[in-house]
Amino acid sequence: MRSKIHVFLVLVLFLTLPAFSQYQTAMPGYHYQFPRDYFNHPEFQTEWWYYTGNLKSSDGHRFGFELTFFREGANRNSRSNESTWTVRDLYIAHFALSDITNHQFLQQERINRAGPGLAGISEKDNRIWNGNWQVVWNADRQQLSAVGDAFRIDLSTRTEKQPIIHGLNGISQKAAGQGHASHYISFTRLLTTGRITVNGSQFSVEGSAWMDHEFFTNQLSPDEAGWDWLSLQLSDNTELMLYRLRHKDGSVDPFSSGSYVDAQGTTIHLSEADFSMQPGTELWASPETKGNYPLSWRVSVPKLQIDLNITTPLRSQEIVSRGKGTPSYWEGAIDLAGHRGDLPVSGVGYLEMTGYAGAVQF
Repeated sequence: MRSKIHVFLVLVLFLTLPAFSQYQTAMPGYHYQFPRDYFNHPEFQTEWWYYTGNLKSSDGHRFGFELTFFREGANRNSRSNESTWTVRDLYIAHFALSDITNHQFLQQERINRAGPGLAGISEKDNRIWNGNWQVVWNADRQQLSAVGDAFRIDLSTRTEKQPIIHGLNGISQKAAGQGHASHYISFTRLLTTGRITVNGSQFSVEGSAWMDHEFFTNQLSPDEAGWDWLSLQLSDNTELMLYRLRHKDGSVDPFSSGSYVDAQGTTIHLSEADFSMQPGTELWASPETKGNYPLSWRVSVPKLQIDLNITTPLRSQEIVSRGKGTPSYWEGAIDLAGHRGDLPVSGVGYLEMTGYAGAVQF
């Protein structure tokens, strides 16, 4: 029944999908205001909130988690006779747990309309939710909770560094031309504690998380097939976000970019010329989507004297879409090791790879 509803709502989205002219595009000069910009921007067609993290129990049991919320605009036209069930936006959410110690990956997704409080984003209530999956904000803390068929999380995060703004002049440019951009902020180090329950066993955990929030309309250009994205939390209390946009011919878009955050929270923008992000030879073939994902990477940022090797402790971490309207992609926990100048550095993070099981277009 759930899968039928999913397919129906995705069909509604594409049958009623309006022209981009109903929505604003991300333009230079945007003035960010917090906490306003933590929440909803219905004037843009696509918006997402991505939480990922690496956690451990006191006995060393290791987990990765992902909890993501998407809002996709379906129709902004105002009608006087709208009902509670009118579809103005679709709300999609993904919830995944990487039980690394037990070599197990669990994932679920859901899709809703707002309806009578089924899903939404409320600045007034400091809340983002889809059914009983939610984030509740309270000053510098964010409470995450989600319940799956065999797994759940109840986590509390505390902001160690203030949010950073990616890109230049208020936008993160994704391709040549006006509007091919997003407004993009991140919390790059959220100290996290709480509980994870999996297959009836409960674990008290702690570690660190990362949150990305983007809003945009028509972000990519038609010749882009997907992207590779890294969030890296280094052992010297610095962070790196890097993304590599791939063209359909295999070349890398010159608007690929990133951000470096130092130990004090100061951000440095990185252009495509400032870093190298190269896939290794290790591939994982998805038995479900047939996508081939590179699981090892080499990252270099010469001007910061950073050189890292990226690996994953769990090969199978693919989010498999059950509907035709949302893409499948690999997103999972990773380890990093290397050096910064003459000093060794290590850390953890998350890797996202899209477009390997079919092109992605937003």
